Amino acid sequence: MFNLTGKVALVTGGSRGIGSEICVALASAGAKVIVNYNSSPGAAEAVVERIKSSGGDASLKRFNVADTSETEGAIKDIISENIRIDILVANAGIAIDSLFLRLNTDDVNKMWDVNVMGSIVPAKAVMKQMMKQKHGRIIFMGSVVGDMGNAGQTAYSATKAALGGAAKSLAKEYGSRGITVNMINPGFIDTDMTGQMTPEARELVSSQIPVGYIGRPEDIAAGVLYLSSDEARYVTGQTLRINGGLYME
Repeated sequence: MFNLTGKVALVTGGSRGIGSEICVALASAGAKVIVNYNSSPGAAEAVVERIKSSGGDASLKRFNVADTSETEGAIKDIISENIRIDILVANAGIAIDSLFLRLNTDDVNKMWDVNVMGSIVPAKAVMKQMMKQKHGRIIFMGSVVGDMGNAGQTAYSATKAALGGAAKSLAKEYGSRGITVNMINPGFIDTDMTGQMTPEARELVSSQIPVGYIGRPEDIAAGVLYLSSDEARYVTGQTLRINGGLYME
């Protein structure tokens, strides 16, 4: 089950947190993983070493998902070097929190460029190759706040909600070509960001989650592994909510 042997996967923002665990999970299932990073070469190299030390196959590719021409050029190189690309996990994202009346337009644009265009541009760059192969898996990374909203995260929530519409539209356009497009909306996950929370804040958050605790990156990676697999061939245009019950639909 979930055998990805012979598949090539690109994970944007793969050097840390959720992204790094996604890379490890895909490699453990047999995929060759290209770990994208922009500003953390040491962390990205550590992910590759972790994969290789377990017998997996991985390599690095630096590009800024907010730079369209750089992203398109990098993905063209990846396809040329690997002949194919089967899985795209558009995981790279940023959050700049602010109360609505204090929103800085530049910050809104940065989040749009990374979170939205930084997912759509890579998807467009891999699409022709996936159509040629008659097979592909595209997974956008959203957020629970894209579903339920959150005070101080109006712009961030909007970018993540936008990806849901994009995933559904792409799923309708390319389902007949053997390409599925889905989205994962994580809830509170134990990463560097939540690691900065005080014990009191963590306890408060945990009390609002029905299962009673903050999730781990491995929980999200497991969802990516499923959606990347042949077992999920009949799943497209869907949002997989991995949030411990914080938001239910």
